[in-house]
Amino acid sequence: MRGAIITILSFVVCSFAAAQARSPEIYIDKGGVFSAAWDYAVGGYDVVAYFELDEGDAPVAGADDYVTDYKGAQWRFASAENLAKFKANPDQYRPQYGGYCAWAMARDKFAKGDPKVWYVYEGKLFLNVSQRYKREWLAEIDRDIARANANWPEILDRP
Repeated sequence: MRGAIITILSFVVCSFAAAQARSPEIYIDKGGVFSAAWDYAVGGYDVVAYFELDEGDAPVAGADDYVTDYKGAQWRFASAENLAKFKANPDQYRPQYGGYCAWAMARDKFAKGDPKVWYVYEGKLFLNVSQRYKREWLAEIDRDIARANANWPEILDRP
């Protein structure tokens, strides 16, 4: 009997682990941000800090001391000041297209935006999947933003 219980428990644990390994990063909330259910929004980087960086600088990691919930995801910040700025106006700081890649969104596709491949343009934060696609996106930035805006957020409801 003990062997059967151990076998069943092993099966349940392995099945759960396999399901977790296959489960994609998902939208916690359709109006929210691209985030794994077990992770922080924007990979735990401080979205307010992006607006203080020079292009090409590394993003600033948030700290566990400065966390807030917004749109079903947890957001980390490097300081109490940045946390307060975000709480006062989250739409000013959160990435466009929920953190999906701006280049892909302009092409009616989904790709996870990489928090290390970022660009602030006209007061908005954009993420891209890679430096290659960021360069392509920058080459036609106004056109691509218009296309991505036309797709967002309705693309979330497509099968």
